[in-house]
Amino acid sequence: MMHNHVLRSVRYMLDMSEGQLIEILKTTGTPVSPDVMSRYLKKEDEEGYMEVPDEVMANFLNGLITFKRGKDDRFPAPEVEKRLTNNIMLKKLRVAFELKTEDLIAVLNAADFKVSEGELSAFFRKEGHKNYRPCGDQVLRYFLKGLTAKVRPKKN
Repeated sequence: MMHNHVLRSVRYMLDMSEGQLIEILKTTGTPVSPDVMSRYLKKEDEEGYMEVPDEVMANFLNGLITFKRGKDDRFPAPEVEKRLTNNIMLKKLRVAFELKTEDLIAVLNAADFKVSEGELSAFFRKEGHKNYRPCGDQVLRYFLKGLTAKVRPKKN
């Protein structure tokens, strides 16, 4: 899935400014200028659009975990992946929002996407495991939609 879409979704979900996104990245040692951040947040068909590199997105998600859960000096900083997959992004978002399996199923159900516990656990297996299953763009899109509905309920 496009990292830019995930970045825009998280920004909307948490009602964050571009400056807050930059600060989250800065905590991971990844400086991003306001100009570059605004280019990351543009849609694919807009002039000036720039794709978010894997390493920047991995650092953002690691920073989001610290932002949402706080820093714990007992644990080392998470590894920064060179190649970021939907499975890894789903895993990092799960950790950041402290979601258990039941919560994940509820989030996906809220977005009208039915998934069993077994199907869901396959996304969190190590690549190469016999039960590993790649997380498709559609699953991640529904997850973000359901999580947004949970975190940022509609105002009446």
